[in-house]
Amino acid sequence: PIAARVAALERARGVEVVTVSIAKADLYPELPWRAGALVASVVALVVAIGDVIRPDWATSTTLLLALAAVMLSGAGAALLVVFVRPFARLFLSRLRAEAETRQYAHAYFLDRQLFRTRRRNGILILVARFEHRVELVADIGFDGRVAAAEWGTVIPPMVPLLREGRADDALIAGLDALDALLAARGFAGDGRSGNELPDATMREDEGDR
Repeated sequence: PIAARVAALERARGVEVVTVSIAKADLYPELPWRAGALVASVVALVVAIGDVIRPDWATSTTLLLALAAVMLSGAGAALLVVFVRPFARLFLSRLRAEAETRQYAHAYFLDRQLFRTRRRNGILILVARFEHRVELVADIGFDGRVAAAEWGTVIPPMVPLLREGRADDALIAGLDALDALLAARGFAGDGRSGNELPDATMREDEGDR
């Protein structure tokens, strides 16, 4: 469905569009450590408060149990980050997610040479499933016809679907919004697609990195 929608958009608007769906924009090696340290600190604080409230509970056995609780809770949180994505996402800052997704999209555009279209009219729409982020990169052929801020109107319809785990539906929604934007700016094709860039969605998972 996505490839067919891309082809239809290209024929109607005379542009070249590439859609990409990735698992993560970065490995984020700091997240397990951040989660482990935070959870362990919270457990240690709870234990310390308990010692203040009931100092008579403090024995060599309870101290060992408290130490074990702190260490195990930290290790457990770190493991949850590795295996449970919604939990891991709690420890990822919005600014870091934005920066990594934007960097990934621009690097992808350059590495795959999506700028090598005859009219410099390539557009990349990239969704990062872990970050729930969308990035759009447009070539210089649109300068002066579509304002930088206007590209952002393609993204809002995509984000709720991406948060629901519906990456393909998010891409379809983005293509519909892109079609409407280009139509409003007077872009019209000749009914044919140059097919300079692939229509099928490019997919990258963590194992592909």
